[in-house]
Amino acid sequence: MNRSATAESAESIDTPAHPPDHKHFLYPPGGILLWMLISLELFTFGAAIIVMMFSAHKEPSLFHDSAAKLDAVKGSVNTVVLLTSGYFMALCVHNFRNRKAAASHRFLGLTLAAGLVFIAIKSFEYSHKIAEGYTIGTNTFFDFYWFLTGFHLVHVVAGMVILLGWYVTHGRSEHASALDSLEASAAFWHMCDLIWLFLFPVLYLVF
Repeated sequence: MNRSATAESAESIDTPAHPPDHKHFLYPPGGILLWMLISLELFTFGAAIIVMMFSAHKEPSLFHDSAAKLDAVKGSVNTVVLLTSGYFMALCVHNFRNRKAAASHRFLGLTLAAGLVFIAIKSFEYSHKIAEGYTIGTNTFFDFYWFLTGFHLVHVVAGMVILLGWYVTHGRSEHASALDSLEASAAFWHMCDLIWLFLFPVLYLVF
């Protein structure tokens, strides 16, 4: 009896706070609808980039000269900022999965802070482009620039709202559903990272 009790006690200690749940691929964190949405968003951006490349093929000089008006340094810094936020988000999920709520919340805060830095840099860049007269309607390149970066910025803001919403509703919970919700929120945030990894070279470097 003592050995059995000891074994059960050891097992309870070694069991992770949120044991891995090897779900069927049709039931990922957030549900299949979330991943359909993510796939649709990626498809939308991908299609827009393909159309942009075709347009650039027709007007290579215009795209080259217009792309030269963008600040590649700001774009590079924002790339590093967004990738760093994705790293913080991964650490947030990892710590929450292992019942380290304080560390998880700290990394969530860093993720949101990085998101704010990204928005601030992008807003500063927007203000300069507007002051220089490069707005929607200037030419085909800047039409794509404002549509693609603006739509992406909306996703970043939406991602921050989703993460804040998770903290308010699930941040203090240790229920397995809180982890599922956090993983779903993280998936949306990483989607923003991935989209920017396509947008940055296409807009700032290719032409």
